Amino acid sequence: MKIKVGSRESALAVIQSEMLMDAIREADDSIELELVTMKTKGDKILDRNLDKIGGKGLFIKELEIALAAEEVDLVVHCVKDMTMDVSEELPVLACSVREDPRDALILPEGVTELDLSKPIGCSSNRRIIQLKQLYPEATFEPMRGNVQTRLAKVDSGHFAATLLAVAGLKRAGLEHRISRIFEPDEMIPSAGQGVLAVQGRAGQDTSFLKGFDDRDAWRSSLCERSFVRTLNGGCTSPIAAYASIDGDKIKLTGMDIDKDGNPVVLSCEAVAVTDEECVALGHSLALQMKGKTQ
Repeated sequence: MKIKVGSRESALAVIQSEMLMDAIREADDSIELELVTMKTKGDKILDRNLDKIGGKGLFIKELEIALAAEEVDLVVHCVKDMTMDVSEELPVLACSVREDPRDALILPEGVTELDLSKPIGCSSNRRIIQLKQLYPEATFEPMRGNVQTRLAKVDSGHFAATLLAVAGLKRAGLEHRISRIFEPDEMIPSAGQGVLAVQGRAGQDTSFLKGFDDRDAWRSSLCERSFVRTLNGGCTSPIAAYASIDGDKIKLTGMDIDKDGNPVVLSCEAVAVTDEECVALGHSLALQMKGKTQ
């Protein structure tokens, strides 16, 4: 059997796809694997914010088209980059163990103190709103691009810092660039941050994915994405959600903004084991949030 794995061209995306391929080889070394890379629209257009060019789905659209056309058999996404609605014809077949879900502050190389006379490079409304609570005097300018591009931009000297997901930095071997890690109670992560999703076609054999799939990552992602979906949150929305798991219990913390643009944070905890219970928990907290923000 041969499996073609589709991936974005960025170095980090390739690393993440190779993680899946290594797991497949471990499950069945008779499977022949081929990596097929492609550049998505989200990778090509870097001079505009995502809300100006079509939203989060721009990072996965070309991959999904190739998957539907059977040009590739599996694709790997960061869950945080996925749209809230996934086609039944192209379902998520597995989720990786969750890497560190937190956000990190990245200073220019060799710099040890945050210089707020310069702007922080950031295009995420979620991060900006929470960072303003920590650094009220900070100013911001948009910054997009893959990990290496953003590091080069912050090292150029124009920016005081940028923010990146700890998970991506760890996978890329760039932990040494982290200047500060924000705990989830300081900065609530994006829904699904740190989790990789394997998307395929309905009806596919998934036996070779058992060693890659992690039930807790799936539960937390369902819960967080349900919260965001209920609030109609997209890639440019400041909505955030983080589910921590302790056995059968899930504690979900979510953030939205009120009509004045101020962040509102709520938490709840419940036993949530089945997919339906995880989705219901996220939905319930989102309904509570609507009562606080509208």
